[in-house]
Order: sequence, then C-alpha cells, then structure tokens
Amino acid sequence: MRSKARLLGAGLVLAVAGMTASAAWAQQQAQPGRTTTNTGGATPGEVAPNIRPPPGGPLPQAGQGNLDRLQQFRTTGTSAQMETVPQEGRRADALRRNLERIKLPEGFRIDLFAVVPDARHMAVGTSSGVVFVGTRKQRVWAVTDRDRDRVADEVKVFAPSIQFSVPNGLCFTPDGFLQVVEHNRVLSFPAAEFFYEGPDVAAEPVVAQGQLIPASEESFNHGARVCRVGPDNKLYISLGQPFNVPAAAKLELFNRVGIGGIIRMDRDGKNREVYARGIRNSVGIAFRPGSNELWFTDNQVDGMGDDQPPGEINRSTGPNQHFGFPWYGGGSVRTKEFANSNPPPETVPPVVETTPHAADLGLTFYDGRMFPEEYRGAILSAQHGSWNRTTPVGARVMVTFLNQDGTVREHKPFAEGWLDEETNEYLGRPVDVAVLRDGSVLVSDDMAGAIYRISYDRRR
Repeated sequence: MRSKARLLGAGLVLAVAGMTASAAWAQQQAQPGRTTTNTGGATPGEVAPNIRPPPGGPLPQAGQGNLDRLQQFRTTGTSAQMETVPQEGRRADALRRNLERIKLPEGFRIDLFAVVPDARHMAVGTSSGVVFVGTRKQRVWAVTDRDRDRVADEVKVFAPSIQFSVPNGLCFTPDGFLQVVEHNRVLSFPAAEFFYEGPDVAAEPVVAQGQLIPASEESFNHGARVCRVGPDNKLYISLGQPFNVPAAAKLELFNRVGIGGIIRMDRDGKNREVYARGIRNSVGIAFRPGSNELWFTDNQVDGMGDDQPPGEINRSTGPNQHFGFPWYGGGSVRTKEFANSNPPPETVPPVVETTPHAADLGLTFYDGRMFPEEYRGAILSAQHGSWNRTTPVGARVMVTFLNQDGTVREHKPFAEGWLDEETNEYLGRPVDVAVLRDGSVLVSDDMAGAIYRISYDRRR
C-alpha cells in the first residue's frame, strides 16, 4: 500500500505539472499563427508541409485529444472493459507442443509464459515486474503474472485510448518511466506499472508525431524502432533506413537526422544528436553492464546470395563511430552500389559476423543469477529467421560469451528448434530477449504470438 501511495502522490504532482503545461499550451495556441511542437531535434521542413504525404498508420492528429487529456490526468471516456487475450485453449496447447522440439543446454527448460499476439520487443517493469510488449501494429500489451508462478495470468491492451503506429520499441528508465518508440513518435508513460490496470494512463510526448524522422522519409520498411536508456540517463533510439541500399543522394539527409544510425537525446526530447552512423537496420541495442559500451545487432543487405553478407553484432565504445553501411553490406563484403567510392576512414568492423540472413534482432546482457556463472555478462540474442534464403536459417536464440575485456570468446546457438528442417517451416520466429527479476529469460515470438520463459535448474 505504501508503494502505491507514493506512486499516486507522484501522479498528483505530475497532474499539476501537466495542467500547468496545458494552460500554457492553450494560451500560445490562442495567438494567431503561433504553434509549439516538441521536435525532438528533428530537422523540420525537408518537404513543404502542404505537400507531405500522410504517414503510415493513424493520421498525425488522430487521438491527439485523448493524449492531451491524459497529459492533464483527465479521463478520456474509454471503456473500462479492456481487450484481453485468452491464455488457455487450443492455441496455448499447440504452442506448448511446439516447445517440446526446442533444444537447450543441459539443465535448462522452456515453457509457455504468455499468449501475446504479434509479440515483439519487451520491457520488464522496474517495480512490479509487469512485462510490457510492443508490436509492429497498433497495440502495446501488458502481461501480468499475479500469483508469481512464472506463467502469465492476464494479457491485456495497454493505453487503449491512444492510437499507436508501430509501437515496437519499449524500454524503461531506472525510475520507472516506460518509453514507447513508434515509427515516428516517442511517448513516455510515468508510473505505467501503476496506471496500466485502467484504460487511462499518464502520458507525455517526448518526440511529437512526425518529428522522429522527416515525414517525407516514412516507410513501411525498416520502421520498427528500439530503445534503451543509457548510463548517462539519455534515451538511445535506433533508426533503420528504409532501403535495401539507399541512393547516394539520400546519405546527407540520413547522416544529418540519424536515419541508418542510432540517435540519443535527453529524456524530455531535448539535445538530440546522432550517436552512431553506418547502420542498415538495427532492431536490438543494449548497454554492457558496468560500461558505456552500446552493443547492437544489424540486419544486412539482401539479394547478394544465400551465404553473404553476414549479419552483425557490433560494439560501440563512444559517440561518432561509423559502422560501414552502405559501403559494406555486412562484415567486409562490399556493396556493388558503393564499390567505386571509399568508405569513411576508421570504419568499425563487427565483433561477431553472424549467419547470413538469419535476421539478428533483439539482444540483452544476462544480468540475472539463475543461470550458471558462465552466462553472467553474456549476450543472449534472437535470430528471427531468413525470409528469402533458398534454405531457411535462424529462428533461434544465440549466446555470445565475452572475455573480461569485452572481446568475444564464443558465439553459438542457445535455444533452437523453431525451424522444422524437414519441411522448412517456421514454428516460431524469436524477436527479443529479456531477463525477469528471478533470473529466468523471456523470448518473444511475433509469428506464433507468444512469449516463452527459459529457466535453469542444475538438478535437471
């Protein structure tokens, strides 16, 4: 009760702040020709506003009224009968049967944690352990294990009054603010673990709709973002670029705004800067515990053959590093489009070259205590699986063991079996990996619509 009271007290403070901000906003809007927008540092005016195409998903102002009300801690009138997902039945039984095929090291076990449609990137709550799950569609899910039996009791929609557009990237701040990165907007949800039980949740725009990237560059391709809060308390966001290989004419704009790179900003959206460049489409970023190193996966160029180029796991040791794309299609393999021009000097090569076209996505550093000692500090990463390879590969979870200095000791499969090698069918396609507070590991699967839990017992 005391913890809830503190959260509610925090909410009241936020409510007062929200109403004050709203009043100022309204006063400014009353002045002819005066508008205010949190741009998040994006470069406006790349295309004249009157000729910009409408963005994908909901139109920029759809649901804006509800968002304004939530900023003021006012109800939206959204029904309290919130959408939930059944956790038992034929579908759950089929998913459990599929898990019987998964191969793990000795002592490990995998179970169905939750049925979650379109499950993509996950963020585990810092106080309650509620798991928030993004999608590439229009929903964010809240997954609750109320009795702590390590199986979800409830999966329901989060913030149903807000119209999301590709809310793929979720991450928590150390003090419990849930950040949701959409295709072209960033929202922050203070005390999400407290308010998620109802349809109305405290919400605050960090980057307004249409200001994460120029609206002229919105695309259905490579638009799923991911985020992390760094040791510097800044928000880091990966921005995939929309092409297989972009035209040279696009590079100046992309480099300036961070498309095909990783950007960082203050948690309120200010002081935006491009942190890393030369990245095709990273859908997995994580900081190595106890360091300022940002590690990330990168999906590499298609159409160069079944066995090239390799995918990548990269290690960024500081700002302003370049990781080679589009001069390199993956690893040391040059692209034909940029074969006749020189890559930037001091291009940083990947620390791991992964199986070509396995589609490496989410990754995390294991910081729990359930797994054996050798896993502590290791990277667990998801391979989504190939879409255009003659013989499919991937659909598994990999482990990368590191030395004390951060160099890579070994990279190998950890959990595999979602790819039926006889029929070449995918039984599941892992997306992201997250660590629960008990030290077990969650794996999301957007094809099967599920989250799995991997645990360890040395007695097995």
